Amino acid sequence: MFYWIFISWFLQIPKLVSAFITMNISLCFYKTPEDFHHDGDVMIGAFFPIHTYYTEYKIPHPFLPYQYMDNYLLYNFKNYQYILALVFAIEEINGNPSLLPNISLGFDFYNVRFTEKETLMNACFWLISQGQKKILPNYNCAKRNFTAALTGTSWTTSAQIGTLLQLFKFPQLSFGPYDPILSDRGQYSSLYQMAPKYTLIPLGIVSLMVHFRWSWVGLILPDDHKGNIILSEFREDMDRKGICIAFVKMIPDTWASYINKFWENMDETNVIIIYGDIDSLIGLMRNIGERLLTGKVWVMNIEPYITDYADYFMFDSFHGSLIFTYHYRESFELTKFIQTVNPYKYPEDIYLPKLWHLFFKCSFSDINCQLLADCHSNASLDMLPSHILDMTISEESNNIYNAVYAVAHSLHQITLQQEQIQAHENDKMMAFFPWQLNIFLKDIDERNNMNSGGRQKLNAEYDILNLWNLPKGLGRKVKIGSFSANAPEGQQLSLSEHMIQWAGGFSEIPQAVCSKSCEPGFRKVTLEGKAICCYNCTPCADNEISNETDADQCIKCPESHYASIEKNRCFQKALSFLSYKDPLGVTLANISLCLSALTAFVIGVFVKYRDTPIVKANNRGLSYTLLITITFCLLCSLNFIGQPNTASCILQQTIFGVSFTVALATVLAKAITVVIAFKATFPGRMVRWLMTSRAPNYIIPICTLIQLLLCGIWMATSPPFIDQDVHAEHGQILLFCNKGSSVAFHCVLGYLCSLALGGYTMAFLSRNLPDTFNESKFLSFSMLVFFCVWVTFLPVYHSTKGKVMVAMEVFSILASSAALLGFIFAPKCYIILLRPEKNSFHHIRDKTHSRRNKSLKI
Repeated sequence: MFYWIFISWFLQIPKLVSAFITMNISLCFYKTPEDFHHDGDVMIGAFFPIHTYYTEYKIPHPFLPYQYMDNYLLYNFKNYQYILALVFAIEEINGNPSLLPNISLGFDFYNVRFTEKETLMNACFWLISQGQKKILPNYNCAKRNFTAALTGTSWTTSAQIGTLLQLFKFPQLSFGPYDPILSDRGQYSSLYQMAPKYTLIPLGIVSLMVHFRWSWVGLILPDDHKGNIILSEFREDMDRKGICIAFVKMIPDTWASYINKFWENMDETNVIIIYGDIDSLIGLMRNIGERLLTGKVWVMNIEPYITDYADYFMFDSFHGSLIFTYHYRESFELTKFIQTVNPYKYPEDIYLPKLWHLFFKCSFSDINCQLLADCHSNASLDMLPSHILDMTISEESNNIYNAVYAVAHSLHQITLQQEQIQAHENDKMMAFFPWQLNIFLKDIDERNNMNSGGRQKLNAEYDILNLWNLPKGLGRKVKIGSFSANAPEGQQLSLSEHMIQWAGGFSEIPQAVCSKSCEPGFRKVTLEGKAICCYNCTPCADNEISNETDADQCIKCPESHYASIEKNRCFQKALSFLSYKDPLGVTLANISLCLSALTAFVIGVFVKYRDTPIVKANNRGLSYTLLITITFCLLCSLNFIGQPNTASCILQQTIFGVSFTVALATVLAKAITVVIAFKATFPGRMVRWLMTSRAPNYIIPICTLIQLLLCGIWMATSPPFIDQDVHAEHGQILLFCNKGSSVAFHCVLGYLCSLALGGYTMAFLSRNLPDTFNESKFLSFSMLVFFCVWVTFLPVYHSTKGKVMVAMEVFSILASSAALLGFIFAPKCYIILLRPEKNSFHHIRDKTHSRRNKSLKI
């Protein structure tokens, strides 16, 4: 209950404040005329929107201090800067002896009420009756020289007044935003626009979107010809930068009937662009302020005039907004001039007394409504808060300043040419026709836009302002960056992000995307039928990476690199080969050395027992040759282990091929020797010659020469070389010896297999010969194992990759060498070392007699 009582009491505060303010406001404040005049020899008409239309009394706003209304329409004191710029330019020209000497400029001010009837009525008052409030067509009551009219801020105001001034070819200068309709010389031949023809604010806004990665934004534009032009420019710039429009809201003239549908789909994005002039968007801005939309970032080209609504609220709709404005150099002279402006210096000004009364506690005289001298002694306009009167020069104020100088220079040209000038009776006034200024103003208009032939040719610089409207609607605008159109690409936008105050609800940079960003390692996949900003994320393929957010395509890593697990970086592949440090390499090397040591041991045994029957019976010379060759075969496998080089690649195949050729040829010679030895028991000259001449031993050099010839052809035509395999093992580059000619390698291997097959055949044929130490069975079995090893080697070798391929070849060398050593020499070493009684002539004689008796019985 107490809570609701407190809320009810709190809601009564605005009424109390309003009542208090009403009691302290003088009735003189309500007596606000629509015009005032600053005398001069030549007069300029000024039509500015300073305050709204009212009837009899000005009523204080119910809850906003310093705000007064009639039918809920507010003063716009910010536009008072237009009058200050006009007065400053005129006084500066009047004080310049080289420009319009002996001629003073003055002005007639008329308030623009935003209704066509009242606007045209004020134009008639000025043009026809010269401010006398009595229309006398074609008669000049005041007998004053009139030069030109300054109109703005909207194109509608300039067009309405232009329809009247066009009848008299009266010069008219528009200080509002450039509008293509007003440039129609057939309809407005004497109207000149001071604003540049082209603007790059849309490009600057799009650059801001790119900077903050806002790719999904809303767009609000007036529903008129200018809105359509700006929409096409935004679409062009956004398409080029990859930004999508979430929605487009076009504001029609009948805003009240559109308001219910306007807020539909507004929550699709957090960032909304508002572009247009204040007159066409004033209804929208008021509605946004009333709704207190604190969760949106508004990016605008205009300054919201209703930030004062936030004075009694914790949050404001436009707090954190980003505003693009034209950059103008600060005028210290104008600032100094503003500091000297007061109601006593310019008594004809109808607004200065009201400002002094409201903000500096000055009171009016009850007799003539003149300010009394009880004001603050140091009162100055630059003391007013920025949301009441901004001291920063606006685009419109700058255009007014330039327009006054354009008129002054045109008048100066007329005086110099001494044409069509008529002096008045006192010879102090110049007589001329206003339409004569069109010749000179046309040249100024062309020079003003001669560098604006295209959007890309315009050299423009813009300030980016951040609106700080907390606390209590102070409306402070802080420059947080700039956009320079003529800067190099990528350097046009400059921001100080740490200075930005974001809208309520955002503690960091807001997000405005249709889809969640694709992290590095993923790429975008557009969705059919949707905008390019709406997409899915898919991981990069194997050995492809994306090292940036929202990548369109993945980048394939070079063959010397591999992709990380996250697929966001490429790492250099490590060189890989069958090293002595690898467990597999160490194992094979140890096996090779152990078998080589065992072979050396066997050689030692055979040398020590060389005179024993078993050694003699098995041809000592061939046995020594075979054992030494097996040692070379075993040691040649070490050449396959370690980092390969050109020499090792060549030696691998040549030593392997020649060593095994000698070994297999020796086995073939031993098998043939056994067969011939058996045949020697039968008389025959040829057999005896073969035994005495040792012809089988010549098989070894003959077969070796054939293999050397094959290897020579191989090395001469396509020798082995160092090669790399980047795909065999992940993250590694395999170094290996490429065989060069695959045909030559298989020929060498096939030749070895043919020798093994020949040796196996001869040994198999002599396996049952009645010899005491017949080794034919062992030779045939060793050749069978050798043949099986290398026949099996081929498919396995071609089906493996990496170091396993090399290890497979080493294993085949070791296995075939071990087969020769084990099956041929193991039984002999067993008899020599463990059964020496069998290795004697007595045992041989007894065994021979038993075989003969057995033969006789048979």
